[in-house]
Amino acid sequence: YNGVAVLARGKEPLERRRGLPGDPDDTHSRYIEAEVDGIVIGCLYLPNGNPAPGPKFDYKLRWFDRLISYSQVLLREGSPSVLCGDYNVVPTPIDAAVPGRWLGDAVYFPESRQAYAEMLGYGWIDAVRR
Repeated sequence: YNGVAVLARGKEPLERRRGLPGDPDDTHSRYIEAEVDGIVIGCLYLPNGNPAPGPKFDYKLRWFDRLISYSQVLLREGSPSVLCGDYNVVPTPIDAAVPGRWLGDAVYFPESRQAYAEMLGYGWIDAVRR
């Protein structure tokens, strides 16, 4: 349902983590992390958050906060790292063909966009944008 995976051609991914720290009751399969040839790969499915506002949106923001906190741990480790997957965020209007279609959707709420910007502010690079 929320599944994520790390695949590597010709290599055996070494699993490092399942799930994000910070909420032992969070049993959704939304984050998995493996190392392949010295590169840490985290694959994620960030909660959609709809309908918003409401409990699902609150959960999305809490999950995003946990991701941001954990991403700082990865940066401090200093290993080459990639955090990929579905962030369920439309960071800026240029990221949508028709931005107006996303008004009222949790993926376009200011709080979602701010959380994504905060994560980038710690040094992560949006590879698609780059």
